[in-house]
Amino acid sequence: MSSILTNTSAMNALSTLRSVNKGLEDTQNRISTGKKINSAKDNAAYFSISESMNSDSGMYKSINEGLTLTKNSVSTARLGAESVKDLAQQFVERVSFAQGAAVDHDAVQKELDNIVTQIGTTIQQSTFNGDNMVNTTGAVSVVTGISRASGSFQTTSITFNAVDLTAIQSTLNAIDISDTNGSANALANAMTTAEDQLSTAIDNATSLGVAEKSLESQQNFLNKLTDKLDTGTGNMVDADMEKEAARLQSYQVQQQLATQSLSIANQGPQNLLSLFR
Repeated sequence: MSSILTNTSAMNALSTLRSVNKGLEDTQNRISTGKKINSAKDNAAYFSISESMNSDSGMYKSINEGLTLTKNSVSTARLGAESVKDLAQQFVERVSFAQGAAVDHDAVQKELDNIVTQIGTTIQQSTFNGDNMVNTTGAVSVVTGISRASGSFQTTSITFNAVDLTAIQSTLNAIDISDTNGSANALANAMTTAEDQLSTAIDNATSLGVAEKSLESQQNFLNKLTDKLDTGTGNMVDADMEKEAARLQSYQVQQQLATQSLSIANQGPQNLLSLFR
């Protein structure tokens, strides 16, 4: 049965054309954005997961930037501690030299005073962006990342100790071999004290070196972790451009055919009217 009121062929062709146009529009959108999931309506589960992963990646990158500043402060402090260690070594060597009875203790004391002055200068200059970790004591806690273990959000951190190199300077500054009058016991006590401060300086430099290495290792881990998160997110939401290109060509052909089919279907009523002429 043919009808001039209800053109079933045209309705079917129009429905097909609408479907093809919708597919073409979606494909063009994926190609223009490079994503197959642009909103929650595309895939609610993947959208939720990818947004959380993107958020985590952004936080890791920001935390990593903050760790760079902390690491630079620790690195500067470690350099200062190592320099103080070297100066303390020189101090010990000069006190050891002064153990001899024929030594000019006043001259050696001037050398020791100069070394103490250099230690003070080193401590003052061992700062990064105003942050000095060599003239105080106490724990320093630094946020190193986040964790969503067991479904709860929390931060992770690394804790290390700042060092007080000024205590070494003060102790060495109190040593005055010019007042010993060549006393073997006084000179021996001075050397023992100086050696103790050298040992402390070595411990301080080692402690800061371990902290710097820990921060560096954490930064390397965060760099790899953010790469993995970004890759995982991309695998979920990025469009396969080869497939989309092939799909685009297919839809373009289908659109042409659907348009032609609609045109042919619309000619049906005209053909029926010609029968009555």
